[in-house]
Amino acid sequence: MGRRREATAGHGAVGARGGSVRRYAAFLRGVMPTNCKMPELKRCFEAAGFTEAATVLSSGNVVFGAREAPVSVLEKKAEAAMEKGFGRAFLTIVRPIEALQAILAADPYAAFRLPPAAKRIVTFLQHPPTTKLSLPIEMDGARILCIKGSEIFSAYVPSPRGAVFMSLIEKTFGHELTSRTWDTVKKVAGRY
Repeated sequence: MGRRREATAGHGAVGARGGSVRRYAAFLRGVMPTNCKMPELKRCFEAAGFTEAATVLSSGNVVFGAREAPVSVLEKKAEAAMEKGFGRAFLTIVRPIEALQAILAADPYAAFRLPPAAKRIVTFLQHPPTTKLSLPIEMDGARILCIKGSEIFSAYVPSPRGAVFMSLIEKTFGHELTSRTWDTVKKVAGRY
């Protein structure tokens, strides 16, 4: 009979069948309350075999436990469960909770002077960009400040023109990504 203990600090639990259970966060692209109900999303993650699944806010953020595996495997598993449960899948990008905590602790924005009203945005990619860019890149008050691995750190000051930063991000990196505010990343990482 296997041992089981609760996961703490993002990792370290032993699953019922053995193997290390880690805490992860999934960030889904394009989710909003009008196209995805959070209780149904949670059920999809549970049906995929993930443990302690919980949604954070209503924008496609799910924290969950799983035996340690490459994030690409977890992403595919979550997308397959959504396809089965909803009849459609949302692009899913997974990060270990401790990786998010490390990003927050490093605070890449500290190196930049940002206006007090600036919104800090973290964009998650499935893979690090292959093209070397000269940063910062700016467009209509939105700036891509730096790239660390598979995360892009940008900032913008809200204006009547709307979310110009998304146009800049997608023009530079394409559509296989998803973005969250710095505050949302804090809420997700602080969930466990």
